[in-house]
Formats: sequence, C-alpha cells, structure tokens
Amino acid sequence: MAPRFRMDQIGSLIRPHSLLNARKDLDVYSGELSEAQLAATKEAIAHAVQKQLDLSIRPITSGEYERTGFFSGFFESLDGMEVNRHFRIPQDFRTELPTTQHMAKLGVSTFPAVVAKCMIKHVAPAYVSGWNMLKGTIPPHLWKDCKITMPSITWQHMQLAPGAAYDPSVYKTDAEYLSDLAAAFRREVQMLYDEGLRSIQVDDPHLTYFVSENFRNGLQQDGEDPDTLLDLYIWAHNEAIKDRPENLHMGIHLCRGNIPGTGGFLEGSYDSIAEKVLTQLNYDTFYLEFDDARSGSFDCLKHLPTGKNMVLGLVSTKHPELEDLKVLERRVHEAARAIAAGQGRSPEDVLTDSLAVSPQCGFASIEKNLGVASEERMWEKLSLVRNVANLVWKNAL
Repeated sequence: MAPRFRMDQIGSLIRPHSLLNARKDLDVYSGELSEAQLAATKEAIAHAVQKQLDLSIRPITSGEYERTGFFSGFFESLDGMEVNRHFRIPQDFRTELPTTQHMAKLGVSTFPAVVAKCMIKHVAPAYVSGWNMLKGTIPPHLWKDCKITMPSITWQHMQLAPGAAYDPSVYKTDAEYLSDLAAAFRREVQMLYDEGLRSIQVDDPHLTYFVSENFRNGLQQDGEDPDTLLDLYIWAHNEAIKDRPENLHMGIHLCRGNIPGTGGFLEGSYDSIAEKVLTQLNYDTFYLEFDDARSGSFDCLKHLPTGKNMVLGLVSTKHPELEDLKVLERRVHEAARAIAAGQGRSPEDVLTDSLAVSPQCGFASIEKNLGVASEERMWEKLSLVRNVANLVWKNAL
C-alpha cells in the first residue's frame, strides 16, 4: 500500500513568540494549562493549520504547540508515575548516553524524568485534548489528513541508569514495567482513534543510539547486553501497537537529533541495526533521516520488507540552507533502487507503493529551537518537501 502522504512532516513546528511567552513558566512535564495559556495555544495551532492548508502541506499537524517537548504529555499523565526534575547528569543516566553527554558539554547538571512509583495505569487521556484542538480548526473531511505524534514507551527506560525507571518493589523486571506502559499506550491510541484520528507517528530517537560503539560500550559497562536491550525495545514497541484498528496508520520516526550546530548526537550508518529494526518492528511506515553523510548510504534500505513504507528525511531542520530540488529528486530515485535491490522488484514499483519524503526531524522538538533560523525559512523548507513530492510523483499534492 502506498504511503498515506507523498510528502510528510515529522510534527513539531517553530513556536511563535506569543506562544513562547504564554508558556514560559512551563517545563517538559508541566500539567494543566491556564486559561491564558490554553487560549494562546489554540490561537497558535489555528494559525499553523491555516498556513499548512494555504501551502498544501501534509499531513496537517498541531506543530506540537500544546506541548513543551515532543515526549511531553504521556508519562506524567499515567497513574503510578511520578516526575523527578532533579536527575543528575551524568550519574543518574546510562553511561555514554549521547543526550546527556551533549547536555553536560552545555553545562546542564540535571534533567527531569518520570519514574514508576506504583503500578502504571491509564486513567485519563494524554493527547485527546491536543487532537481536539487540531481537529477543531478544520472540517471533518480533513481529519484524515492529520497526524499526531507520541513518544515511545521506552523513552524513560532508555535514558535512565539501569534500575532507575521504576521502583523495584513495584516491578521485578523491565518487561513487566514495559508491559504496563504498553497497555496504557494502547488505551491512549484507542481513545484517539475513537475521536477520529487515523494517523499516529511514534518518536524514538533513542533506537539509533545502538549504532554507536561508544554507547554500546557504555551499556556493557553498566552490565547490559546491547543486543538483548535492543530486542527488548523492539518487543516493547510491538506490544504498544498490537491490536490496533486496521485502518489506523502507525509509523515510527528514528533520528539523531535536530539541535542547531551539533550535527546531531551521533554519527554512523543504520547498517548495524537496519535488518533487525526494519524486519521486526510492526509499524506500517518508517521515517528515517538521510539529510547528510552521517546517516550513511541508502544501502541499509535493502532490508525494508515488501508492504512497508519508507519516508526519506532528506531536508535538514538543523540549518537554514535550502537543499537543491533536483538533488533531492535524484536521491529519492537512489533510495528506490536500494529498496528494489533488496526486494527483487523494480525501482518504479518501489516508487509507486513504498516511498515518500519529509524533513529529517521536527523543527522544534523542544520548544525553543531555531535550527532553520526563522518561521519563514521553515515554511520554505516544508514547501521544498512538497515540491519534491510533486516532482517525483507528478502533482501528488
């Protein structure tokens, strides 16, 4: 089946100053919005949606304006989970974790996380209010063109030091902890589906850390086997998305970060994890970044199974320079040839039923991020992605 959208976007958009000002007292795990914050959020979402409609940008997103970070909303909404805003860097996190290594270089000494202190239960929706804000800006016939993002259930477990993600008196094993998170995730997904949502993207920037030898060595120093941990996370993903409605599209976004001036958190091709990730994860679509040389060649895409979709993240959200349209078109065809070689099909067939294009990441995964310098350049980048899609797939939008 062809991708739902020939152009795609990863989710977050640069926040307008009015929204940043209204939300300045919130952090990544803040709770309810004040009336003024809610009004500013709704206004900003309505403006962003109208801009997407005017430019024929798809899918339509809220820009994640209702959150502070892309991972905000889910964990802190669950019964049994408790926010700790003072986890120390680096000692409370995994050894050689790329995220906290970068933070330490910036002088950051603590970072918040959410820990299971009691049995995890889904007691209230985390993202339905955000979805309602988005769908309230458009007529019902356009709801099918919308997408929201959710964090991977492995987010807390992956970053915290072994044993720190849950109270050992509550859960005896990682699998028990992740199983309850998966059940909560499935409940959230069903509630969103019941409210009319038909496309969800799960964000997991951590899975790419397994291509890093430094990170893998750090896991071994912590007493973890890297391959066993990766297997656990693949199982957890599949538990979280199993039994979903047949007409609910679910994809997974893997990246290496979009912090301006960093080049991302790590380098290395997907080759060492591609076969396992692409063949064992039960998502409909994979969103992989290929905006620069650090991601390696398209050769890893030979492992993409027939019937799965690949969204190529070719346009960078880390710098303002506009990519060349013809170069991007050529790269789409290169990717099609790589997939075709692995599937024993023609590149033309792969183009027809398996490929789409997008930016490599969101434009503001955490509230304040200006990797592309301005809102104007952000819309130019998204329009470029649209133009690539129209060029390759002949007026797809």
